[in-house]
Amino acid sequence: MDLIFDPSRQPAPGGASPAGTPDPVKDGDQRTFMADVIEASRETPVLVDFWATWCGPCKTLTPTLEKVVRAAGGRVKLVKIDIDKNRQLVQQLAQMGLPLQSVPTVVGFVQGQIADLFQGALPEGEVKKFIETLLKAAGGQLPSADLLAEAKALVEAGDHAGAVELFAALAQAEPENPDAMAGLARCLMALGEEEQAQEVLDQVPEKIAGHAEIASVRSQLQLAREGREAREKLGEFERRLEADPDDHAARIDLAVALNAMDKRAEAVDALMVAIKRDRAWNEEAARKQLLKFFEAWGFDDPATLAGRRKLSTLLFR
Repeated sequence: MDLIFDPSRQPAPGGASPAGTPDPVKDGDQRTFMADVIEASRETPVLVDFWATWCGPCKTLTPTLEKVVRAAGGRVKLVKIDIDKNRQLVQQLAQMGLPLQSVPTVVGFVQGQIADLFQGALPEGEVKKFIETLLKAAGGQLPSADLLAEAKALVEAGDHAGAVELFAALAQAEPENPDAMAGLARCLMALGEEEQAQEVLDQVPEKIAGHAEIASVRSQLQLAREGREAREKLGEFERRLEADPDDHAARIDLAVALNAMDKRAEAVDALMVAIKRDRAWNEEAARKQLLKFFEAWGFDDPATLAGRRKLSTLLFR
């Protein structure tokens, strides 16, 4: 299977709208404010970017706003207003309780009303979160959320090949989306493409490298490799434990093998025995292995929840 995700390919600068579709970004002024913002927001959420030519941060924020809004596929609009050319509008908004004492200021309108605002130049990820919140207030969501939900539905249905295409498309458009990157790696693992899954993880941007989803799939991949080796020696570990119940190394390896056989409850129990017998052995190796299982399984997994209860009972009794 060829690697679908290529981080060197980035969306076109400015996030231009698809050909033939109306551009959701426009310049506005005090004459068109009612139509472009108040009335338009009754149909589609509208962001208003109040900016000025002398404002340095505006030069950073405005292109980011344009990119994210255009990528939203018409679900939100952007109106840019130069405050120096629209002093009357600025004064009117101040009288309505919206002082524009500093720029950039971005105000979100839904159903003709101010829904939220922020000031200063936010990074792209924070701009996306702001727009997602605005869309939720209007009963919608970004196209990327639709794509992610569809990909997860395919995973639930067992169609990992189909999900790979969707996760890859989302990762291509949003390389800093941890759900997309982790989902792509997990599906590749499910298809037996562990080398490609590792390539995806190697390409994860530093900004999201420590995200829980990324950490989880890294642990899954490591455990998959260790588990294959451990399964081949399952009988050896059992014999060693029969001869010496305090062979903690063998018990931990046995747990790794059990996990590889999808016997999660048995893997937890094996490590719990090791912790009970000698919690401090090898710098608490058994407890650390158990935490690695929890990370790989996901913190909401039933086996994780049950294992955490057992561990808490043992440590805090």
